[in-house]
Amino acid sequence: MGANFFLLTSFPLFFAFSCIKVCGNAEVRALMEIKSSLDPENKKLSSWTSDGDPCSGSFLGVICNEHNKVANISLVTKGLTGKLSPAIAEFKCLSGLYLHYNSLTGEIPKELGNLTELNDLYLNFNNLTGIIPPELGSMASLQALELSFNQLTGSIPREIGFLKKLSVLVLEHNQLIGEIPVNLGILGSLKRLYLGFNQLSGPISFKLANTPQLEVLEVQNNTLSGVVPPVLRRLNGNFNFESNPGLCGTGFTSLRVCTAWDNVNQVGSDVPDSNNNGVPKDVPGAANISHLHGDQTNCSRSSRFPQAIIVASVITVTVTLVIAVVFGIFRRRRLKQKVGNTSDASDDRLSTDQTKEMYKRSPSPLLTVEYSSRWDPMTPEKSCNSMYNEFLNGFKFNLEEVESATQHFTELNLLGRSNFSAVYKGTLKDGSMVAVKSISVTSCKSEETEFMEGLSLLTSLKHENLVKLRGFCCSKGRGECFLIYDFASKGNLSQYLDVEENNRHVLDWSKRVSIIKGIAKGLGYMHSSEPDKPSMVHRNISVEKVLLDQQFTPLILDCGLLKLLADDVVYSALKVSAALGYMAPEYITTGRFTEKSDVYAFGVIILQVLSGKGLLDCSMRLAAESCNFENFIDPNLKGTFSVSEATMLTKLAVSCTLEDPESRPSMVSVNEELYRSSSG
Repeated sequence: MGANFFLLTSFPLFFAFSCIKVCGNAEVRALMEIKSSLDPENKKLSSWTSDGDPCSGSFLGVICNEHNKVANISLVTKGLTGKLSPAIAEFKCLSGLYLHYNSLTGEIPKELGNLTELNDLYLNFNNLTGIIPPELGSMASLQALELSFNQLTGSIPREIGFLKKLSVLVLEHNQLIGEIPVNLGILGSLKRLYLGFNQLSGPISFKLANTPQLEVLEVQNNTLSGVVPPVLRRLNGNFNFESNPGLCGTGFTSLRVCTAWDNVNQVGSDVPDSNNNGVPKDVPGAANISHLHGDQTNCSRSSRFPQAIIVASVITVTVTLVIAVVFGIFRRRRLKQKVGNTSDASDDRLSTDQTKEMYKRSPSPLLTVEYSSRWDPMTPEKSCNSMYNEFLNGFKFNLEEVESATQHFTELNLLGRSNFSAVYKGTLKDGSMVAVKSISVTSCKSEETEFMEGLSLLTSLKHENLVKLRGFCCSKGRGECFLIYDFASKGNLSQYLDVEENNRHVLDWSKRVSIIKGIAKGLGYMHSSEPDKPSMVHRNISVEKVLLDQQFTPLILDCGLLKLLADDVVYSALKVSAALGYMAPEYITTGRFTEKSDVYAFGVIILQVLSGKGLLDCSMRLAAESCNFENFIDPNLKGTFSVSEATMLTKLAVSCTLEDPESRPSMVSVNEELYRSSSG
């Protein structure tokens, strides 16, 4: 009896331990299969070993939850050249898959649709081919789907529209064809939709346009046609429709007015019916059933017969769809009950309290990697100047703080993106707003000493007209460095150029003068030499690099940033400045920057602010040189400006943009001139 009791009681324990071991081994086997597919030459994922523990922190980019299940895989910018294995579907608890900025090839595995707990899927900036699997529409928890900058073909699966939690969908820069699915956004959670630079055709759905949460819609460079829903005017600059000759509408800048032919082409789409109180007609046959009986009195008996067939067919299809949807919902709910889904407990990712609770339940995504395998040039074991360490420690943030502030870098908080960085809006625990600039480690200087010196320089800059650097964080797990700045609520100066009359972004004269003076003070501070700060050149100043706070105080961005970046990245950034007209002529011949190079760019900015134009042509330059304000000063001012101030600023701009650098004034002289004009 005792022996039997021992066997009966020990068997469940043995079974439980065996299950844990088997499950663990299953995930290791899946990781090995994924490794061989992603990194066939075993150059990037050598830390993934068959006898290792993926939850120990030794597996690069792998994070586990409190149940020792793989919850996050982040291999951003790792130079992976293989393919994505279907074995990824083995990780039932996976909430984040980040494989962007690699060189992956092959197709997207349809098995990804089995990952019902996945919140984020980032496969952008790879070389993926094939179609977007319709199975992705089964990922019930998916909130962000990023597949841009690949070579994907086929149409956008209608199943994507069934993702009730999807808030960000990015499919731009592929080779997608067909129409935009009518059901995209009907569940109300879609906020950002990027479909530009594809080969999409057909109209923009009125249902999509009426999505209540929609904030950004980009469909530029496609072959779309038809009438643009007027409701999209509410998006203002966040609706991008350029290079779609077939589109027409009213109230949109640069969009042609519709003709009768456009209205004919729109038949069969979901254009609101004037007799239907603006409710879209998605199924023309169903919407016109009443007309088949009431208005077709002149039809022959033979014509009514096929119409009756059509009506019966529509009713049959509708009933079938309703039954299928009800069955699908029931089945999905039963599945969630079996799996024990916990992701539904928190629908709002922007809640700080919920974010804190998530940290209590499970480790922050990538947090284990951050503390177990750091990429941090300020670690004590490095042979670096300890004085730097002591000084920079006061500016350090840990990855948990940065992730918490940005809600794990959700696309909802994305403010902008360049070739080497991305900027996210964030909120620190003290409630203050920040902007977090994410820079790939591969874009940074490889020499740690140079990188540290650059950081030290950035943290030493303190001026009322420079964006304040709060701190930084470097993470090997994400392969990124983060710079945390004060948030500027009024955006950048470029947003206030090329605006329409009576637009709220039209700056009055006093603000323009104040902004010019503030930029001059900031550049003057940079060029000056102080005990705790050497003189420095910005090298990349432009209206995009001038932010405005709540009081429209100008704040110069990225001061000293180029000191952190690799030479090829710096060169790429400077090419953009040259294309926009900020590059001084001497740089073309000498390849060197001086303080007078900044002066030249400052002169260009003055001309832009006074004219209200982003691009300056020769006629505008000639008008400025002759102080012909009628053809130069922004007409949105309607003549409300000081002629004496305009004359002084215009002459100053012309002198700052002289071809000979020696003939240009220094920023000291510029500030003296501006001060005299203020006191006079």
